[in-house]
Amino acid sequence: MSEDASHLLPFTLLLDALKAAGEDTRLRLIAVLAEAELTVSDLTEILGQSQPRISRHLKLLAEAGLVERHREASWIFYRRAHEGPGGQVVSRLLELLDRTDPVLARDRERLDAVRNARAVAAQAYFSSHAREWDEIRKLHVPEEAVEAAMREILADRPIRTLLDLGTGTGRMLEVFAPDIERGLGLDLSPDMLAVARTHLDHAGIRNCQLRQSDIYAIPAPRDSFDAVIIHQVLHFLEDASRAIAEAARVLRPGGRLLVVDFAPHDLEFLRESHAHRRLGFSREVMEGWLTSAGLVPERYRTLAPGRRTGDALTVSLWQARDPRLLLAGSNDSPADRQSAGNKEVA
Repeated sequence: MSEDASHLLPFTLLLDALKAAGEDTRLRLIAVLAEAELTVSDLTEILGQSQPRISRHLKLLAEAGLVERHREASWIFYRRAHEGPGGQVVSRLLELLDRTDPVLARDRERLDAVRNARAVAAQAYFSSHAREWDEIRKLHVPEEAVEAAMREILADRPIRTLLDLGTGTGRMLEVFAPDIERGLGLDLSPDMLAVARTHLDHAGIRNCQLRQSDIYAIPAPRDSFDAVIIHQVLHFLEDASRAIAEAARVLRPGGRLLVVDFAPHDLEFLRESHAHRRLGFSREVMEGWLTSAGLVPERYRTLAPGRRTGDALTVSLWQARDPRLLLAGSNDSPADRQSAGNKEVA
């Protein structure tokens, strides 16, 4: 078998994909869906066609594997296929398309209008919550310092696939997008996903997707991601250990989990006014959960507030690794590996 044989497609499969794409509306849909995740309502506005007609074309494209669909509350979002044979066909078609073509240029203009309307709605939600978020941010070191520490901790090994649990505004995807091949952000709130989608669109990020999902039931099989991030999420949960176990399930052998949250504190108003279930986590408790999930804690770091006051929060970062590659390549015991790797970073 030649080196490129794995990229070749069976005759019937390729023929069906080309038949599905070989119609002007469907080819326009593929081009638009390469730019953003969109609903049927969005697409009817962009292409200027009826909803039944757009839905019929999307159904044909989905059956041919050229577009993907996912449900978010009462909405269904569509996006060009990235994986599998359908993803191969779409990638090649997009390479051949002239983006300056007047038809495609007009579609992009209408897409910009849809994005702008979406941004206005997302900003309204964001503004209504900005005061409470700002109130909490003032209690700890700047976000830039936290993000720099996160990048430093995960910089020792390339990340092909990244999962951000409780993605919120999508900021973690924005931070790591330049360094990964593919990112996925999950959140239970459709409102927050709307904010995240607007932020990623504005930043021009095309290698990350967003999905509505329960953090306790990640819609992915085992061994799916090189890295998983849980950033400032666990203190909202009833069962943080269960969320960690579910995150560990989808890590690939040798994959890393990075947890960022608060150290123990006594700011009771965060529980009363901001729905915090837990007032921080100790190093021992968190590392116990990581170990119970089958992971090996490797790094621990704290970022204390710049000015010591009674109303200040320390941010803690824990990084743990799936041990399966270590088990395959070392005769050391799990206890030896944990002792060697479980070091505090100043």
